Amino acid sequence: MVTHDLEVRVLAAVLEDSDGRLLLCRRPIHKRHGGLWEFPGGKVETGESPLDAARRELREELHLSVESVDDLLFTSKDPGSHFVIEFYRVVAKGVPNPTEHSEIAWVRRDELLTLTLAPSDERFARFLTQLRPC
Repeated sequence: MVTHDLEVRVLAAVLEDSDGRLLLCRRPIHKRHGGLWEFPGGKVETGESPLDAARRELREELHLSVESVDDLLFTSKDPGSHFVIEFYRVVAKGVPNPTEHSEIAWVRRDELLTLTLAPSDERFARFLTQLRPC
């Protein structure tokens, strides 16, 4: 059980298609940061590895099958909460079919900051747009 004194780890999956576009998802309006865009993912359960969390969350939220999770790219504390968002490059198979989000979009790096992103996702997008393409 998570107490209010502890940080809650959240995995954000950075999924890139063959054209170099990144998958973003719009949060449901009734949730924290509702209506804002984010990289998909969710809370890391106790004892889960990033791979385990990505497999569970992306299967539940997007019906994707995760093949691998690379090293941690970026970490950001979500303002006003106990969430720490950890961004990982993830390789997955399948066509995203959202069950949790109101919409999804494949976005080029240079388009990321044109979307209204959740705070930690915006920090990551600013970081990512400063890097060379992978």
